[in-house]
Amino acid sequence: MMFGLSGTHALGRSGTESSDYREPESSPNPRKCWAAAPLNYPNKESSRFLLTARRLCTEGAAEPPSTNQCIQDGNPPLTHVTLVWQQGVREDWLRFGKPVAERILDRRTRIESYAPGQVFALVRWASNDYGTVRSTLDIVRAVASGEAFTTVPQVNPGGEILLSIRGWPKVRQTFELIDAIEQAGHDPCEVAPDHWRHMHNRLAVGMLPRCYAKSRHLAWLLRRKLQS
Repeated sequence: MMFGLSGTHALGRSGTESSDYREPESSPNPRKCWAAAPLNYPNKESSRFLLTARRLCTEGAAEPPSTNQCIQDGNPPLTHVTLVWQQGVREDWLRFGKPVAERILDRRTRIESYAPGQVFALVRWASNDYGTVRSTLDIVRAVASGEAFTTVPQVNPGGEILLSIRGWPKVRQTFELIDAIEQAGHDPCEVAPDHWRHMHNRLAVGMLPRCYAKSRHLAWLLRRKLQS
């Protein structure tokens, strides 16, 4: 499977339903494009760190926006995620996420933007002549102006980290857990933030996380409706 240019449908492996994950250089899974959908909302009660219309712009090559531009950009302010694709060397992609805007900078780089409250999963992989040097998965909630946030590489200005995994074995295990959530009929973008925190804490100590039950999801949707 040959990967396309940055920003094309064949770029990465986001949104796949197969759990047959291998390291990025040999993965056959295409990237899924999300249709427009309502934004998901933040869990206002949990702020601990324990561990939608889409607009495509094809502007000329430019530097990624500065932090001040990101804070002021959009209404409401947007969170920008920079993705770089250099096959076999550096491969960034989104396992899930519904960006409200996308800008292609060049053949290898694009920026996806998220509104406050949206949740996305950023995967970053890199290698050198000796093998894999970076394999990470971060599930992040985009924050509103004035909210506290944690800095995340390639996420400007940052976000609320719900889950942070390092090392390919754990990243692959997390992919499989996300697959199970999708196969149960749940959109990962709409999953309760507390479940991602639970998954982070369980994986950190080598324990298997609990399944994301339908009753848990319905309870979250009801709570989110009451908070809105």
